[in-house]
Amino acid sequence: MSANRANNVVKLPSQDDVEAARVSSRTLAKYADQSRVKLSIQGAQGKDELILPGPALDLLLNILGEISQGNAVNVMPVHAELSTQEAANLLNISRPHLVKLLESGQIGFTKVGTHRRVLAKDVIAYKQATDAKRTEALDELAEIAQLNGMGYD
Repeated sequence: MSANRANNVVKLPSQDDVEAARVSSRTLAKYADQSRVKLSIQGAQGKDELILPGPALDLLLNILGEISQGNAVNVMPVHAELSTQEAANLLNISRPHLVKLLESGQIGFTKVGTHRRVLAKDVIAYKQATDAKRTEALDELAEIAQLNGMGYD
């Protein structure tokens, strides 16, 4: 794990955090289609205004959505190098299964000494591809079931 992420402690949100995220998310969602938004922030150090680009607003909305559901959130750059355990956790699979995927060439990796390192973007690309295949297979099954009258009447 990189030193930057090693110090990043993930905390579960409190009930007050959940409610604040819910309210903030609803307010910000009104501006989700904007390419830039101007925000005013007020705190103990005073008041400031800042401009958020659209991608930052999208990310903030996703974070607030997760927190409003009581979930902890961790942000990771796509170019981050992950250990095999971190990559397996991201895919919700076992580390030995991930190693098989790496060794079969389904996900790219590099070796640093004896340790394998996987780019987050490669793990995300693999997940998106397998999710797309899964959706396609489910759509085919649903179509076959409908053709054979296996649906609910």
